Amino acid sequence: MKSLSSMCALRAPLAAGVQTLALGLFLCSLASAHVVLDEPAALAGQGYKAALRIGHGCEGSPTTAVKVMLPAGFAGAKPQPKPGWTVAIRVEKLARPYESHGRRITEDVTELSWTAAAREHWLPDSHFDEFVLRGTLPARDGPLWFKVLQVCEKGSIDWNEIPASPAAVHGLKRPAALLEVLPAGRTGHAH
Repeated sequence: MKSLSSMCALRAPLAAGVQTLALGLFLCSLASAHVVLDEPAALAGQGYKAALRIGHGCEGSPTTAVKVMLPAGFAGAKPQPKPGWTVAIRVEKLARPYESHGRRITEDVTELSWTAAAREHWLPDSHFDEFVLRGTLPARDGPLWFKVLQVCEKGSIDWNEIPASPAAVHGLKRPAALLEVLPAGRTGHAH
């Protein structure tokens, strides 16, 4: 699958099927208004680098913090440091432990947050930026939703709405960021 930015630039991927075109146009419509993932699809069971794009502030107010609630099944998350921002990691007991490199994992990262260390590092409403983390995707395919709390100097936006199906996200005001986990046997670009 092409990256969201290249799909938006082209608007119609060459030699792509109708499904890919529809998904690309749908994701492009979301890209300017919501928190989105730079790579909106990846293969099940693989490592994945999630770049969550914050496209605006809170009704003109600059962003001062970003908190990401990780979806169940997203394992071993690690945040990418961001100059001028402090990172906090929340670890909790898992409802469903898993095996990793021969070890049983009973606690894992469930939440990551970045907070601007000083006013000069705030993200202005007129700019965008990405907050990056990595982890391993579950072995099963299907949608994964990353809930994001965007805190601003004045107010906040809780990107936490999850529709009954990924196609129903269009009518939501504050949808969580969607990652489509594809079956592992499928060929294509993965992280």
